[in-house]
Amino acid sequence: MSDSSRRIPMRVTGLLAGVAVLAATAACSAGAADSAAAGGASGVTASMYPLQWLTERVGGSDVAVTGLTKPGVEPHDVELSPQSVAELEQTSLVVYIKGVQPAVDEAVEQHAADRGFDAATVVPTIAAAHEEEGHEEEGHEEEHGHEVSYDPHLWLDPSRFATVATRLGERLAAADPAHAQGYKDRAAKVAAELNALDGELAEGLTGCDSQTLVTSHQAFGYLADRYKLHQVGISVDPDSEPSPARLAEVAEVAKREKVTTIFTETLVSPKVAEVLAQEVGAKTAVLDPIESRPATGDYLSAMRQNLTTLRAALSCS
Repeated sequence: MSDSSRRIPMRVTGLLAGVAVLAATAACSAGAADSAAAGGASGVTASMYPLQWLTERVGGSDVAVTGLTKPGVEPHDVELSPQSVAELEQTSLVVYIKGVQPAVDEAVEQHAADRGFDAATVVPTIAAAHEEEGHEEEGHEEEHGHEVSYDPHLWLDPSRFATVATRLGERLAAADPAHAQGYKDRAAKVAAELNALDGELAEGLTGCDSQTLVTSHQAFGYLADRYKLHQVGISVDPDSEPSPARLAEVAEVAKREKVTTIFTETLVSPKVAEVLAQEVGAKTAVLDPIESRPATGDYLSAMRQNLTTLRAALSCS
């Protein structure tokens, strides 16, 4: 995949997202009255793929889920048109994580504050990477639009995501009492699947020769925190360029820890990681932050592929 296909310019991303949402809006508006009259599924909006996957699993046939982020689009860059922002006023619930998508955060605050379900409020969070890493450039938070002190990538810890599933089921049940038991039952089922996945990861990442993850950007803090690994990110986020000093520091860590694999990721150019890997004599492998719909499979299969990748890279027994 070329670099240009991995990263879509912000203005183009915003246009594509707006067109996609407007298309969905047109379809929903045309049939909204008929659907409501017939007792059709409630409309729920999910800001990005992992939340859309979870909402669809918990909501089942009782909700119609609209995603704000198209497959293949880096979610941090999504911009919403005025029309799509206004459409949020019609949705029954917006499922999002504050700190991932500034445009969504602002739209929810202004147009759906009483109908927002922020997954970061129902689980313990960990500190944002730029707070933990004192060498990162000051002002990153303001530049990238994040106004939170925590790492928002919580879906990469299945145990936390299981808690989100349970709480989402409760929120949907409260909003739609007629289908409450269905929401709770489906939430319990998906939570059990996520907890089983958590067990697979815990077992698979025990007894590894290395615990150091050198990643393209600091997206894997929850995975590292849960499974006792150490994340070393080349960049804080996919939009920032690492300084020469930061590259030298990461190279030093990689050599000292005898790192054999530098992790690239989907949607982001691997060039910097490839240069670093060449410098330290390592190879590269893709570790998916699952910020967008996988090319094949779903969230569960993508996490299991990440486990396979990690076991090979960290020499796990």
